[in-house]
Order: sequence, then C-alpha cells, then structure tokens
Amino acid sequence: MSNFLDTKKPTTRALLVGVQTPDMAPGEGEELLTELNELVENLGLAISHSTLINLRDRQQPKFLIGSGKAAELIALAKEDGADVIVIDEELSPAQQRNWEEESGLAVIDRQEVILEIFADRAQTREAVLQVALARMEYSLPRLTRAWSHLSRQRGKGKMGGEGETQLEQDRRLVRNRITRLKAELIQVISQRATQRQKRQRTPVPGAAIVGYTNAGKSTLLNKLTGAQVLAADKLFATLDPTTRQLVLPDGRVLLLTDTVGFIRRLPHRLVEAFKATLEEVVVADFLIHLLDAANLNVDQHHATTLAVLGELGAADRPMITVFNKIDAADANTLVRLRASHPAALFISVHTGAGLDVLLRRCGELAVDDQDSVELFIPHSRYDVVAKLHTVGHVKTQESLDDGVKIAGRFPRKFSTLYTPFIAQAPTPKAPKKKPAAKRPSPAA
Repeated sequence: MSNFLDTKKPTTRALLVGVQTPDMAPGEGEELLTELNELVENLGLAISHSTLINLRDRQQPKFLIGSGKAAELIALAKEDGADVIVIDEELSPAQQRNWEEESGLAVIDRQEVILEIFADRAQTREAVLQVALARMEYSLPRLTRAWSHLSRQRGKGKMGGEGETQLEQDRRLVRNRITRLKAELIQVISQRATQRQKRQRTPVPGAAIVGYTNAGKSTLLNKLTGAQVLAADKLFATLDPTTRQLVLPDGRVLLLTDTVGFIRRLPHRLVEAFKATLEEVVVADFLIHLLDAANLNVDQHHATTLAVLGELGAADRPMITVFNKIDAADANTLVRLRASHPAALFISVHTGAGLDVLLRRCGELAVDDQDSVELFIPHSRYDVVAKLHTVGHVKTQESLDDGVKIAGRFPRKFSTLYTPFIAQAPTPKAPKKKPAAKRPSPAA
C-alpha cells in the first residue's frame, strides 16, 4: 500500500481520473467516476478535481494512458495541491511505479481505494483477516515502490545493494504474513462453518439480503427484526454478515442475514477473500435482492449484483427482487421499473410502505420446501409430536381417544418423520343399522 496515503489526515487532497475505454457503454466511464467520487469521499479524502479521459486506442503500457496526457494530469494535480492521484482503472505494479516516479505523488487505483475502505470498516476477526490477506496479496508485487530510493544503491559482490537486500527481506516477511493469515483464516472459517451447520440442523428457513452497496440492506434488517446493525448513508457501511430472527405474520421464524454490499469492479481478490462471508448467500433458502430505486444507475447495480452472485454460484437461488426508496424515486423511473420487473416488489423502508407485502412473500417462499399435512399420531409416539413442534409449524393440535391429530407445515427433509402418520387417522366407524321391526304376522 502507498506510503504517501494517510486516510487519517483531513487535509489529504486527491485528483480523480476516470477512464472511458472503447469497450465500455457510452457514459459508463462518467458513471464510474461519479461512484469513485463517493468511494474517495468515504475514504476521508478531499477531492481537488475530477476529470474523465477518453481512451480511444488500447491501453498504453507505461502509464495506461498516453505520456502527454499523463504529464497534463500530473501538472493539474500539482497546480491543485493534490497529494494523491486516483485512477479509476486497475494499474499494474509497473504502471503505478511509473506514475509515482514521474509525479513524485502517491498514485493509487480503484482497487486500493476499496481495499482501504474495507480495512477501515472491518469489525469481526474474520473480516479483519480477510482484508489483511487481500491487502498483503495486493501489496506484494508493489513492494518496489517503497524501496525505489534504496534500489539505486548498488553494492558489489553477491549480496547486491542495500535496497535489494531490504526488498527481499520485505518480500519474505510479506509472504510469511500471507501464510499465517491463510492459516488463521482456515480456523475462523471452520468455526463459522460449524456455526452454520448448527443453524442448518435447526429447521428454520433462512434468507439473505443482497444488493448493491448503500441500497438500504442494513436498514431493512433493522426495520424487520428490530436489530441494531449500523446503517449509514455511505458505501460499505457494513462488511460483516449479521443474522437475526424475523417473526413472519403467521408466527413462523425466519433467519434473515444482512450481507456485504456489491459494487462494480469489486477487486477479484476481495471476492475471493470474502468467499466465506458471502457463503451465507449460497446456503440461504432464498435471497432478497434489494435495489435503490432512486439511484440513477439502478439498472447497472442490478446487473452487477447478479454477476457477483453468479461468481459465488448462487445465481440459481430463489430470489425476491425488491426496489427500495420509492418515496425518493422519480415517478417516471418507477413506471419504467414496474414495466421491466413485473414480479418485483416496491417498498420504502423509511416510510414502511410495501413491507407487509414483502413479509407475505417471504412467508410464501419459506414454505416452498414444506408439506402442509394432517397427521394422526398414537399416544405412544409423543416423541414424534415433540419433534414436529421443533422442526416445523404446528397450526392445530387435538387430543383424541386413540392419539393426537395435528395439522401443520413441515420441511420435506423431515418427511421420514411424519410420512408414516399421514394415512393413519382412524376411519370413522359407520353407525350400526337398527334391526328392522318385525311386522306382525297376518291373523290367521
């Protein structure tokens, strides 16, 4: 990571450079630059200037863009008093080093901005380890940046110069650190997997709230469950998954999980690093895909979330598409979204509008893998009665002379428990016919 970047220093100023490449849709570079503005502001840097570069040809190997345009941007950064140049494209280690040597300033890319935000927001042990691992893997090929001033000091003999020696030592330290982080992560992930298995043994359905960052996922979790999860109007306010119990309108319980928000161009190493965290998405019975209807880029956010879910192998999960913040959205936008997403729900977590419909839909999906049955269980099998109360939802229970009559919904994975009792209700006995009265014999 950059030695020049100090996110705790309020006077740090940044020049932002967006890039529109030939393979992008028209206007996409501008949208990404607007998003980069918000990312950098959330990192705590002051933005001195932002500009968009149209890259007509292929990327240049030295600076990503042409040398002349790079010189213009460096001059602009110095004129504005910027401390750091932020480029909205992934820079190779060599390109990053060339920029810094040419400008004398810190030069970072979108990846490093997101890594810094994640490092600042991580709370649990797992998230801290995952972010640390991602940062170490990112910084390993970039260590030369920190020792470029020493690498010029060439010594004689097999040991080389002081810079080379220090650089190799640092590389070895970073590699050792990566090895230790991976070992610690294996333990933490194993503990989380054990916790997840315990939850799965409890036959309570689970749902995960997914979506673009800052769509209102944590606010929705708080509203529905009464949780106290941090909900702030900033990107990546929540990094760690939080699971709370939600009581559905029919009295059943649903485990609802808030997950880390997605974003376009999320660094691949972070997708890999957060695989364990995002596994909550894979094991959920269904997903609630929350979108910000008031955001101008809502269509791109929808596509980005689906793409990340595909990477995680969760694209086939049952899903409720939900557009949030309808109280702040443009009326024409809502008309368009309703037409393009006819099965979607439209809500406002802020006002509570549409939440009752969302809860009913959650109840419907939570019973998709359950059987609604009527059972008759002998008094000798009260162990089955007790188990049914644990694994499913008993609507009615009536004690009869020969056993217990139960009506309810139960997960199909426990069908071996209740199936033997479905057809065992006693058949009502037909009433006995009274013998026909004998007619008196006719008088002789």
